[in-house]
Amino acid sequence: MDEELSFLMETIEESMQDSVKHLEESLAKVRAGKASPAMISDVKIKAYGADMPINQVANVTNLDQRTLAIQPWDKSNLPAIEKAIFAANLGITPQSDGEMVRLTVPPLTEERRKDLAKKIKSYGEDSKISIRNARKEANQELKQMVKDGLSEDVGKTSEGKIQDLTKKYGEKVDKLVKSKEQEVMSMN
Repeated sequence: MDEELSFLMETIEESMQDSVKHLEESLAKVRAGKASPAMISDVKIKAYGADMPINQVANVTNLDQRTLAIQPWDKSNLPAIEKAIFAANLGITPQSDGEMVRLTVPPLTEERRKDLAKKIKSYGEDSKISIRNARKEANQELKQMVKDGLSEDVGKTSEGKIQDLTKKYGEKVDKLVKSKEQEVMSMN
C-alpha cells in the first residue's frame, strides 16, 4: 500500500509539472514583439523527402530584438523555408536575399497586446484546469485506496499533500502568466 501511495504522489506531481512545462512552451511561442527562434519551432519544411523542422535544416538566430535570421545549410532549401513561413501564417512576411531569410517582427499595437494578454490568460487557465484535473484523479484514487485498506489518517494526510501540490503548481502558473503578460504589455 505504501508503494502505491508513493507512486500516486509521484505521478500527480509529474502530471502537474507537465502542465507547467506545457504552459512554458506555449508562452514561449507567444510573439511579444520580440523575435525569437521559438516563433518558428513548429514550422516544418519539405526537405530531403520528409517534413523537417526549420532548425534541422538551417541556423536560426536573432540579428536584433525584432529580426530573426534563418540561414539554410543548403541554399536549395531557401524557397521551401520561405513557403513554409508563409503557410504557417505567422503574420510576418519573410524576406530573402538569396543567402538567408529575414523575419522582421512588427511592433505590437495596443489592441494586439490586449489580445495576446487574453490568450496568455487562457493558456494559464487551461494549465490550471489540467492541474485541478490531476488533483481530482489523485483524490479519487486515494479514496479507493482508503476503501481498499489504507488508513484514513494516511488518506487525509495524503489529501492535504495533494492540495499543497495543487497550490504550489497553481502559483507557478500564476507567476508565469503574470511575467509573460508584463512582457507583452511593456514591449515597445
